[in-house]
Amino acid sequence: MPDWTPHDLTDLATAKRLLETPGLAARLTSLLGTPLERGFHLLPANWNARIQAATHRALEKALTVALGTMADPPTPATAPTTAPRSPGNRLHKGLVAATGAGGGAFGLAALAVELPISTTIMLRSIADVARSQGEDLASIPGRLACLEVFALGGRSPGDDASESGYFLVRAALAKAIGEATEHIAARGAARESAPALVRLISVIAARFGVVVSEKAAAVAVPVLGAAGGAAINVLFLDHFQRMAQGHFTVRRLERTYGGEAVRAAYLRLPG
Repeated sequence: MPDWTPHDLTDLATAKRLLETPGLAARLTSLLGTPLERGFHLLPANWNARIQAATHRALEKALTVALGTMADPPTPATAPTTAPRSPGNRLHKGLVAATGAGGGAFGLAALAVELPISTTIMLRSIADVARSQGEDLASIPGRLACLEVFALGGRSPGDDASESGYFLVRAALAKAIGEATEHIAARGAARESAPALVRLISVIAARFGVVVSEKAAAVAVPVLGAAGGAAINVLFLDHFQRMAQGHFTVRRLERTYGGEAVRAAYLRLPG
C-alpha cells in the first residue's frame, strides 16, 4: 500500500471539513435574516406527511435516472482514474435557480412539483462531481454512490449525537445499498418497486427528508418571492455539491489506499 502524500492528506482533511460541518440550516438562516424555526412554525399542520411524500417521489425519480441514463462509457484500463478535475457546477446552479424561482412564486404548494425536478438536477450535478474524482458511473455501485449523497448532511429522526459521523452514515446505508446492488445485478432495474429498491429509497429518504424539511421551512418564511426561491434552491444544491465533493474524494482515496486506511486517517484528523 502506498504511503500517504501530503496532497492526498490535504484532500482528506478538506473532505472531512465538508462532510462533518454541512450547516445548511445556518446558511438558510443567514439568507433569510431570521431563525429557521420561524419557518417551521409557519408550515401547515400536515407538512410532515407532504414532505415525506414529496421526498419519496423525488428519490424514486432520482433512482430511475441513476439506473437508466447516468452511466458513463467504460473507462479504458490504461486511463488514469485518480487525478481529479473540476466539475461544472455553475450550469446546475443556474438550472436549480430557475426551478426555485418558479417554486418561490407559489411557495410551499409548489414543493411536490418542484422537488423531483430539482432533485434530478442535483443528481446530475452529483454525478459530475463523481466523475471529477474518477468514479466509474458505468458501474452500479458508482451510480448508487451518487444516490447515497442525498443521505449525507441530514440526520434521521432516530439518530443520536454519536451516530451523525460520515462513516457511521455509510455503515447504516451499507446493507440497503448492498441488497439493491445484488437485486440490480440479478434482475436489472426494470422493477423499481422491488423490496430491495424500496428499502434503499426509504433509508435515504429518512435523512434526505430532514434537509428537505429545512428547505420547506425556508420557503415558508416570507422572502423576496421568486428571487428568494432561487436563492434557497442554490443553497440547497450547494449543500449537496459539498457533500458530493467530500464523499467522492473519500472514495477516490479509498481506491488508492484502501477503505480501512482512509477511515483510520480520517478519524485521526481534527474536527
